[in-house]
Amino acid sequence: MTLLRIRPRTSFARWFASLMLLGAVVLTTFQLIAYSRDRANFPSGLVVAGVPVGGISRQAAAERLLSVYGLPVELQYGDALIHMPPAQVEFALNLEAMIAAADLERTSSSFWGGFWDYLWGNTSSPSEVPLDARYSEERLRDYLLREVGTRYDKPPAPAQPVAGTTQFDLGEPGTVLNVDQALREIEQALFSPSQRTVRLALQESSPARPNLENLQVQLQQIMDVAGYDGLADIYFQDLATGQELHFIYQGGRNLQTEPDITFSAMSLIKIPLLVSAYAHMDQPPTENIQRLLNGMVILSDNASSDALMETVIDPLQAPIRVSEDMQALGLENTFMAGMFRLGSPLLRTFVTPAQARTDVDTDPDPYTQTTPSDMGMLLADMYQCAVSGGGSLLAVFPELITQAECQDMLNLLSQNRIALLLEAGAPEGTRIAHKHGWVTNPNTGVINTMADGGIVFTPTGDYVIVIFLYHPVQLVYDPISRMFASLAEGVYNYYTLPDREFPSD
Repeated sequence: MTLLRIRPRTSFARWFASLMLLGAVVLTTFQLIAYSRDRANFPSGLVVAGVPVGGISRQAAAERLLSVYGLPVELQYGDALIHMPPAQVEFALNLEAMIAAADLERTSSSFWGGFWDYLWGNTSSPSEVPLDARYSEERLRDYLLREVGTRYDKPPAPAQPVAGTTQFDLGEPGTVLNVDQALREIEQALFSPSQRTVRLALQESSPARPNLENLQVQLQQIMDVAGYDGLADIYFQDLATGQELHFIYQGGRNLQTEPDITFSAMSLIKIPLLVSAYAHMDQPPTENIQRLLNGMVILSDNASSDALMETVIDPLQAPIRVSEDMQALGLENTFMAGMFRLGSPLLRTFVTPAQARTDVDTDPDPYTQTTPSDMGMLLADMYQCAVSGGGSLLAVFPELITQAECQDMLNLLSQNRIALLLEAGAPEGTRIAHKHGWVTNPNTGVINTMADGGIVFTPTGDYVIVIFLYHPVQLVYDPISRMFASLAEGVYNYYTLPDREFPSD
């Protein structure tokens, strides 16, 4: 009988199990190798300073960050494009700190715990590493001012007088970089990995208001265009700021203004006489005194002037008292040495600083003399007294002259209406408190001296203007009167230029 040997089935099971175990070991080994390689790089989804670095090495991440943040910032100045390298403003990344922070995200879990999650596909979102960088604000400001502003800012075209006219060209506005706003916006671009373009904020730069030198140029151009070859002595004062313009022009050149030139005072001496009359009155004007005041100022009547001086100031020495009052005010070049009536004696011979000039001679009247600057300062004192209750008049004549009396003086001078000279240079209806005059040579019958001085009241403020013209041969009335009006108009236009066209001081 033959016995059959049966091979145990367990040998196959063992073989299969061994094979499976071997496969698992091999698979696990491969997974372990893959995980080890993956763990050597930054975890998937990691973002450093706004730049994705997941799945790449430390070196590659550092290079990527340097590449992104090393791109120039594009500055748009109007239509111009400017590429600013970050190094220009000492921009620098703290790579070591950021890579170290990223490494913490890579190694935050244990190797085997991470391997287990890797096997089962468990993923976590790593925390974003913020940007760590610095730059020099001082270098950026300097770059904007020196490189950008100097090259691209457009200066305004300044306001200028229009040659030969009474008008001013208001100029053109310019553009200037708003540096403070640009600093903030460029900083944001430097610290952004993607938004690296900045449209620079610009602000309008308004043209500067013409200055008093511009006014002087314009007035001289007016005289040049008119062909005037005589002497002009012009005084201007801004009654709000106290700024003065005083120049003497003859034959295309400027003469010295110290001391000023002495001229025949003509009817302008009635302004000092008006001040003295109020200083010597101890009560409000009577009806008769008011009639004499009106006759002297409004009608420019010499007989009324003499009667006023004899009645109110001094019956014998009134002209000397007027002169002394002016000297007390510091107006040492203004005097009156006799009455107006023909044949009146010369009461005193006055010697003034202005008479010492030898470069010019206006053949001044020995009875009444003044200078444009003296007359301008007296008018300014009268204005300050009337408007603010201050100034030299009240200081020199305390309790003798009041603010109300100064207002009365201005009201009287405002009624001297002739529609010529200063009045012809201002719009109709403009209030001008002034006195004018001219001298006719008794031998030839021609005019040699013409003047007008007063306070002009405008919507933008008030000013004093005094103009004296002299020609040794003749001032032909019609063309000189027109030129005089043009000079007055030039000053008015300068003073009333619309402030909205210019920046405030």
